[in-house]
Amino acid sequence: MKKMLFVAAAALTLAGCQTERQDRTLGGALIGGGAGALIGGAASGTAGGALAGGAIGAATGAIIGNATTPSRCYYRDRYGHRRWYRC
Repeated sequence: MKKMLFVAAAALTLAGCQTERQDRTLGGALIGGGAGALIGGAASGTAGGALAGGAIGAATGAIIGNATTPSRCYYRDRYGHRRWYRC
């Protein structure tokens, strides 16, 4: 359990050094892996099912997180006009 907390703390620390796309990919992988492990463990009742569900969920979450990253952002200038730029 201590190793798991250490890995989670290290991942959160390193997440601040990434681009938005990498951050969303990592976040999707973490959320998908956790959800997949919970569902796989509950459905099969074994550790192998939890590991398989976690791996499948992490891969799926990373793909979805990467695909849903916005490629264009906007800001409003002092006149209230919307200006677009690449994120």
